[in-house]
Amino acid sequence: MNLFKKLSVLAVVWTFGLVVLGAYVRLSNAGLGCPDWPGCYGHPTPVHAIGEISAAQAQSPTGPVSLDKAWKEMVHRYVAGGLGLLVVILAALAIKHRDRLRQSPALPVAVFFLICLQGAFGAWTVTMKLRPAIVTGHLLFGLSTLALLVWSALRQREWAPLRSGASFRPYAMLGLLIVIAQIMLGGWVSTNYAALVCSDFPTCQGALVPAMDFHDGFSLLRELGKAPDGHMLTLANLTAIHWLHRLGALITFCYLSWLAMRLYRAHVLRSLALAVLFALLLQVSLGIGNVLLQLPLPVAVLHNAGAALLLSLMVAMNFRLARVR
Repeated sequence: MNLFKKLSVLAVVWTFGLVVLGAYVRLSNAGLGCPDWPGCYGHPTPVHAIGEISAAQAQSPTGPVSLDKAWKEMVHRYVAGGLGLLVVILAALAIKHRDRLRQSPALPVAVFFLICLQGAFGAWTVTMKLRPAIVTGHLLFGLSTLALLVWSALRQREWAPLRSGASFRPYAMLGLLIVIAQIMLGGWVSTNYAALVCSDFPTCQGALVPAMDFHDGFSLLRELGKAPDGHMLTLANLTAIHWLHRLGALITFCYLSWLAMRLYRAHVLRSLALAVLFALLLQVSLGIGNVLLQLPLPVAVLHNAGAALLLSLMVAMNFRLARVR
């Protein structure tokens, strides 16, 4: 039981790090550093594929393939493989010791299948040349894995039941759904490279409501940068993607701030409510910094980490409120 508890915490930390690493790979344009899967030009490491990498780089010096980018992509795959192994161990322990754990093994087993699906999306991300729907799905499945592992890790600790707070359950669930929706919008901005379409704040292209076209920007069945009919996306399409994420950020900030203050004043999960407020302020600050500073890599990566942190905190809030006496 102690081993399972420690491995559950390790899995959460590992997954959080993997989400941040995946963001770093994507934002540093290294997603196609090795344009095949699972190896690099059929080899286990970029060192073994140095000939193919050098040839690709010579043909396109500013293209997606270089030794540096190949290593970034492969390290991400190695870390993901390690998480897969860890999840297999957790699922096996949950099944074997389900009586001692006094828990159903359904959640660890579900995480295992989710990891398999996540691996498939990781492969499709490369082989389908960064299609926005695939890359966004890859991000969402990664964060879903994190959320389930957070819930699983919280189950391993004996929590004193809350004496009050049952009335906050639907509000906390709505808050979690809002965060998930906002993460989806943020992922769509990132995978469509629409983060710098608006370089001013709080206005966008000098207006609170700029010229936008929602017709093609949110189509799922299209290639990167193109509309479903094969034409390139317009500035108005990309502006619509960026602006909708801003609107979602405003809704998320207002709702979670209200919820956290309500919990704090009601003396329910006060520390967790303050943590949500802190993460929310940090996330908004990083988002504004991305715009005003022209998307510096460290700030952009931290913005992804902030989304993972906020999601984890909302999962923890729902977990605790689900166990009100």
